[in-house]
Amino acid sequence: MTAIPTLIVLAGGASSRMWPIREKSLLRFGPEPLLVAQLKRYAALGFSDAVIVANPENADDITALATYVTGMRVRVVVQTEPKGMGDAILAAEPELDPGQPIYINQIHDVVNDSIHESLLEAHAREPGVAFVAGCEREEYFPGGYLVVDEAGRITGIVEKPGADNRPSNLVNIVIHLYPSGRALFEALRAEYARELTSDDHYERAMDALMKTMAFKVARYRGPWAALKFPWHVLDVMNAFLGQIKGQRVDETAYIAPTAVLAGDVIIGPGAKIFPGAAVVGPAYIGAGVIVGNNALVRQSMVLDRSDVGFTTEVARSYVAEHCAMHACRVLDSVFAPHVNFSAGCTTANLRIDHGHVSSAIKGNKLDTGRDKFGAVIGEGAFLSVDVMTMPGVKIGAGAQVGPGMHVHHDLKDGVRAYVKQEIVIVESDEGKTL
Repeated sequence: MTAIPTLIVLAGGASSRMWPIREKSLLRFGPEPLLVAQLKRYAALGFSDAVIVANPENADDITALATYVTGMRVRVVVQTEPKGMGDAILAAEPELDPGQPIYINQIHDVVNDSIHESLLEAHAREPGVAFVAGCEREEYFPGGYLVVDEAGRITGIVEKPGADNRPSNLVNIVIHLYPSGRALFEALRAEYARELTSDDHYERAMDALMKTMAFKVARYRGPWAALKFPWHVLDVMNAFLGQIKGQRVDETAYIAPTAVLAGDVIIGPGAKIFPGAAVVGPAYIGAGVIVGNNALVRQSMVLDRSDVGFTTEVARSYVAEHCAMHACRVLDSVFAPHVNFSAGCTTANLRIDHGHVSSAIKGNKLDTGRDKFGAVIGEGAFLSVDVMTMPGVKIGAGAQVGPGMHVHHDLKDGVRAYVKQEIVIVESDEGKTL
């Protein structure tokens, strides 16, 4: 019987492109963090041995969370510096038997189980071959494309070739199975020994191995959501919302007789849905959440102990734990924990020309690919009454925004922004200024 590979889960790296969202592997999409949900899926697929590569900032949290997964031996190693995926894999080497097969995944790639099942079945048929998941996409994706011959053998990977120069419609997903780790580790060390400034050591090592080892593609036609930029939180949210079937209401939740639950909905323990409120699926309402009178939550996640106050609308949005909203509009947006969104606040989500919304990443404007996209608001931010954010704006953790302000540009962590007003009062009868 072919051995089940040892799982290498890449959960370190820098999350600077996700600002103001801090740690993507710890984001919750339902009752548990993404890391735990993914590990449980791997365990259900038959993996029993895993090495998680963390970074110095998230290692303690990941180590604690790994204890919640039963039926799998999990070790956590630390990549001390962000020197690329190849270095992360080498960090796992001391915990591995170099002669055993390895299965490399990124924690933030959310796919159907079918692709994992396909790779494991292919490995059982051809244990001496390396397999790479190739996601079939008709629209262009700015990633690596596989060069594949008629027999399904991969002969190369072309990074970001441009829409008109794609060698195939197969995008490389980091779901890679090697018949043993030994050759990969040697190839990686050889690449890091070269005097090159680029950080594509892993891709170069793969390219070198393809000259001596058979690599084959495992085609995948299902959904794929990856956390690379903050708006991708909405894609991953939708992947998890799509798994909700029917209505599940915890016995301790309160649903008012005049409240409406429509479609596929989960209502968590102790949640309260007050008179006139509506929750329209797919939707997830976490433990202790309050959905106030005449409020509307649709196609969204609202996590534990957040308050969706009177007449508030939350549409197609991700709202983390302990957020407070009242008489406001949260549209196509992402809220980190402990955000205060005061009465009258709105996240504008649509451009006047109905074009794609752009958002700045490290000073560069990027097309989000979304014609509707609101705001991303960092942990602990406080937005006062009647604040409006323009499409694609991001507000940093702990930022404070004064009343009545229209936010057109990103605000850094911890800043205070407000509008100065000059109040002029004129007496109506004599025209005198007070």
